[in-house]
Amino acid sequence: MDPRRRAAGEIAHLVGGAVNRQLQGQLADQVKRRLTAWNDPRAKLDRRYRRSSRVLTFWLIVLAILAVVGTLALVGALPTAAGVGAAIALAGTGVLAVRTKSKMKSIDTARQQLAAAPTPTPLPARSSAARQPMERLEDAEDTLRELLRQLDSAALTSVPADSVVQARVTGTEASSAIRAVSHQLQAVERARDTAPPLDRAPLVEGVQRLRAQLDEGVDGYCGLVAAAGRVLAESTANNPRQVLGEATDHLAGLASALRDLSRWTRPETP
Repeated sequence: MDPRRRAAGEIAHLVGGAVNRQLQGQLADQVKRRLTAWNDPRAKLDRRYRRSSRVLTFWLIVLAILAVVGTLALVGALPTAAGVGAAIALAGTGVLAVRTKSKMKSIDTARQQLAAAPTPTPLPARSSAARQPMERLEDAEDTLRELLRQLDSAALTSVPADSVVQARVTGTEASSAIRAVSHQLQAVERARDTAPPLDRAPLVEGVQRLRAQLDEGVDGYCGLVAAAGRVLAESTANNPRQVLGEATDHLAGLASALRDLSRWTRPETP
């Protein structure tokens, strides 16, 4: 076989394999997103509310029919026995309708509470360089939330409440700044994937730079988690305010730097 044809065939095979792997990864991400959306607590409550609404509609229709039967029995159009049966059924159906309405109210209350809660941010695609740092950040956020909850209990520790509040606020601000860098990184990745080959080098460097910033931000957040863990483990330490305060100040400075970078750092686009 002509060496040029063989080389072309090998290149086509490699390119085709890469495309197939990318498509499989995208399909897996799409399936996961749909499963996540289906299992989302808000979606579950919406489905329960719609089912209860349909059941309530059914009971109201039954009540209307029984009321008509009872009215006809009262005017003598139907036997008295039919009227008695309709009255008994009317009472039972009324109880079921009230219970269904009460259930709908409780579901609606739960929906309102969830609506007031912050919406979880979906993770980047598995092929994105931001995926692994953001998985670390989600785990760290859950851990910090639990640590600060326990540190906030006067029965467990003697940590000043203002230190816990400051750590919680700083953690929220830092995670927001880190996610801004993640979104920026993903946008640069999309630009890199669609740019002509000769224009990709600056975008590749931009991805690497943003990934380094993202890792630095997550490491700083994990430092606050570690400090909170040390304070909780040594709740009788001489100066828990200092241990937690130093980590909080460091993370606050890091978050401010990330916000400043996201304002003026812009990837070169083709």
